[in-house]
Amino acid sequence: MIKAVLFDLDGTLLPMDQEAFVKAYLGRLAAYLAPYGYDPKKLVDAIWKGVGAMVANDGGCRNEVLFWRAFAGIFGEERLKDRPLIEEFYRTEFQKVQQSCGFNPVSAELIGRLREEGYRLILATNPIFPAAATESRIRWAGLKPSDFEFYTTYENISSCKPNLEYYREILTMRGLTAEECLMAGNDVGEDMIAAKLGMKVFLVTDCLIDRGEDISRYPHGSLKELAGYLER
Repeated sequence: MIKAVLFDLDGTLLPMDQEAFVKAYLGRLAAYLAPYGYDPKKLVDAIWKGVGAMVANDGGCRNEVLFWRAFAGIFGEERLKDRPLIEEFYRTEFQKVQQSCGFNPVSAELIGRLREEGYRLILATNPIFPAAATESRIRWAGLKPSDFEFYTTYENISSCKPNLEYYREILTMRGLTAEECLMAGNDVGEDMIAAKLGMKVFLVTDCLIDRGEDISRYPHGSLKELAGYLER
């Protein structure tokens, strides 16, 4: 019996073209920090280096630690004093990035329905953002952070998708077994990999990240069709 449903966010509950989102996000971040002496290209390179460090995390520390270590490796330790400035970006200018995303009313309908039916809901979004950015994107989807018993951010976990350790961490932290869970997401490589642990999976195709994989081996369909799948 499924007790918990894990949801991806970007492209699943929050419709988006990932390339358009990343372009808007990095463009606004670069413009925001340029007056403080940050070269745009060097900044973008630092962000990607930090993301790479988090994706390669072997569980030795929180993702947050690795991101800022990589950032300091490019800009120097003295630039760590700008952390509050960058965190303020996520509370302010980052909100304009919502314009690059879509909206699907089914997200709130489905989450509300699953909560009423007693499912435990976990937001298993790749934890490469701070909580402020993740909570904003949850709201852009028409949801509230409190709709989920847990959501992953770079502050609270020590691995990333597609590392299976990411899913193991969630299971351990929430006292769940893989067999009690279903993972729903739009990326075969990052989300459907949870099946290797014994989780049930559902590939959401509204904003499918298409890398040419054979999706016929996974239950799949729109976010609206996920509700029917859970009923069955």
